[in-house]
Amino acid sequence: MTTTERPPLPAQRPAPRQLPWWRFGLSGKLLLLTVLFLMFAEIAIYVPSIANFRLNWLRDRLASAHTAALVLDAAPSGMVPEGLTRQILDSVGARAVAMKTGTQRRLLAARDMPPAVDHDVDIRTMTSWQAISEAFALLTSGPGIMRVVGPAPAGGQFLEVVLDETPLRVAMLRFSANILLLSLVISAITAALVYLALHYLFVRPMRRITANLMAFHEDPESPTRIIAPSARRDEMGLAERELAALQRDLVSMLHQKNRLAALGLAVSKINHDLRNLLASAQLISDQLAGVSDARVQRFAPKLVRTLERAVAYCQSTLSYGRAQEAPPQRRLIAVDAVVREVREQLEIASHGEETAPPQVTWVNVIERGLMVDADPDHLFRILLNLARNARQALEALDHTDALPRQIRVTGRREGAVTIIELSDTGPGVPDKARAHLFEAFQGSARSGGTGLGLAIAAELVRAHDGEIRLVEGTIGATFRVAIPDRPVELRAARERAKA
Repeated sequence: MTTTERPPLPAQRPAPRQLPWWRFGLSGKLLLLTVLFLMFAEIAIYVPSIANFRLNWLRDRLASAHTAALVLDAAPSGMVPEGLTRQILDSVGARAVAMKTGTQRRLLAARDMPPAVDHDVDIRTMTSWQAISEAFALLTSGPGIMRVVGPAPAGGQFLEVVLDETPLRVAMLRFSANILLLSLVISAITAALVYLALHYLFVRPMRRITANLMAFHEDPESPTRIIAPSARRDEMGLAERELAALQRDLVSMLHQKNRLAALGLAVSKINHDLRNLLASAQLISDQLAGVSDARVQRFAPKLVRTLERAVAYCQSTLSYGRAQEAPPQRRLIAVDAVVREVREQLEIASHGEETAPPQVTWVNVIERGLMVDADPDHLFRILLNLARNARQALEALDHTDALPRQIRVTGRREGAVTIIELSDTGPGVPDKARAHLFEAFQGSARSGGTGLGLAIAAELVRAHDGEIRLVEGTIGATFRVAIPDRPVELRAARERAKA
């Protein structure tokens, strides 16, 4: 990236979708479902109610016929006037009344007898399902005649009444209309109460959350768009609090990404000029290498290597800002040589060397001949970042403190894993930095730090399938780096052993 390039502009966000006028929102769906469920409940109540109404109506007619049968049965044959018989039948609403006693079946009264009976109804053996089916069959059928059979008075076997179906059908339709009207009233009242309750408990909070999401979508980098959770202690309140926490994390992440983007742009500009300056310094260092002075000959190779690394780092334009690190070029290297190069780079005196005034000292406790399967340059950068952080922590201590300022490096093998630990006698890592210790711009433990050193070290260790972590319970800060050997294919290893 050159200094004239600009970062890409973010894509324009689509406008939030609005529901068309003919679509039901959450409130409309809630109201509709409430009304439907209540109507289903009313239908479940109406079905047995209409069947029970029909049976009660028929029982009333049988009761009236029972009284009429007592009067007609007590009178001598032919002694009841025809007018009185008609009045009795009209009061019962029947065309004929008959009773069976023993083996004898008597017609007690009759008028306008139909040529045939359309339906027979026996109250004595009526089942619930039969009562329901016959009730709906009567509602949907035309005019007809029915014969109703029930218990008989005065020791008779049964009583028969011949009735017109039309009065019963009219009564059933009137009852159905009353039930329908009552159901509508109950449904309206219940639906309104349920709707209002659910509206205030769920719909209004959901609308508030939805409006906040739409506003946050328009400007996700603004902290003012973060939802203010309510004081509710139920699931809705929990959802609001979790949404607020999620939005805060997202705002913080977007600010960090913007900072990284600005940093990348600034580094690309600085890199262009810094690379030229380092190239000039590299030419001067090459000329110094030819000077015969002993002190120059001692420091010139270190200066040359340092400048070569600096040029390489600038050439990659701060490799942490790229999508990923280059794959490590692993080979067996001596750990002690890399550790010694890190110490010389930081110009830290070895333990036992006299320094005035007392400064940071270096203690090397590496196993003799310890080898590691790693990229030399990557391992150097890992240890350099850890050691530089340790030195900065020690140098920040009060100089009047008589405690030793010491960096200690240990190394050992544990099976197929190389363990390297770097510790210091400083104040340790603060608790606020532990949660994001290996994250850029968040894991710094000192004022003005960026946390890039630990983030770069962690990325390089992961590239080796290794692990880096802070060891708990130690004086100061101790970082443990574990780098496993690469898996070896058995066939290739056997062929190399045979060769």
